[in-house]
This record gives sequence, structure tokens and C-alpha cells, in this order.
Amino acid sequence: MSKVFIRDATPDDAAEIAAIYEHYVRHGSATFEETPPEPAKMAQRIRALQLEKYPWQVACIDGAICGYAYAGPHKARSAYRFTVENSVYIAPGHTQRGIGRILMKGIIAHCTDAGFQQMMAVIGGSENAGSIRLHAALGFEHIGTARGIGWKFGRPVDVVYMQRALGLVRAD
Repeated sequence: MSKVFIRDATPDDAAEIAAIYEHYVRHGSATFEETPPEPAKMAQRIRALQLEKYPWQVACIDGAICGYAYAGPHKARSAYRFTVENSVYIAPGHTQRGIGRILMKGIIAHCTDAGFQQMMAVIGGSENAGSIRLHAALGFEHIGTARGIGWKFGRPVDVVYMQRALGLVRAD
């Protein structure tokens, strides 16, 4: 595999990011969106998170984007202000090569440095073993599964919740 280069995303990356995401919208349960967003909408999402100082990074191989990850607010209410939620998507044909791990390490480091205290992974589909394994390998703990709370492709879909402390000593 060629060298993976990680950089901050820009709105100019929206078409490539939207193309990766479209695959998961149309063929998987990782996202509960049912209509893929157009590149202009994806550019708005990138800008909105970056304006609020949340990280959005892309992985590139030979100049082409092969994956992306970002963090954003977990919930809108102010009590959640120290908690972020992450997302990571890898282009078909590039999965299981360590790209997600590289991206997520950067997102975790950025969020830790920014003073966030907790990171949540909200994983669509309990069968999404790759994402569950990735998050577990990065120190996320499974904290619960909500059974059948989403509906996609004519069937109920679970949500797996995983959590990782960032930059603090956790009181148990």
C-alpha cells in the first residue's frame, strides 16, 4: 500500500467525501441517513464543524481521498459541551488497512488537546464488526446497545454505544 497522508479536510474535498459516504448510505447501516447528501451539503457540514473548532480530517493515498473522520457535538445541550461524538468512513477497497485507526488517532488527539473529556461512538448496526473492533482497539468501551431503534432497508437496526475518556482520570 502507498503511504497514507492525513490532512485537515476542506470544503473542496466535499465531492470525494460525499462519494465515500454515499456508499454507506446506500449499502450499509453505519449511517441512518437514507438519502446521500449532495457535495454542497457535505461542504456545509465540513465548514460548520470546523467553524466550531471540531476536527475533520481526510486520509489520502496518491492524492485521492480514501477515508475521513471527524468529531462534533454529541448532543446540543450545554451539559454535553465536554463530550464529542466521532464518525469515521473508509472508501470501499481501502478498508482493513489501518486507515481508520490512523484517522481516529488524530481525531482523538485533537479532541484531547482541545479539552474535551469524553468521546462517544454511536455505531449503526450491531453487525458492524469492523467499526466495533476499531473503536475497542482505540480504548473505547461498549456501554450498551439500543435494539432496533433505527429502520433501514426494511428492517430494524441496532445502535451500539461505545465511550472513551479523553485526558482525564476516570472515577469509577
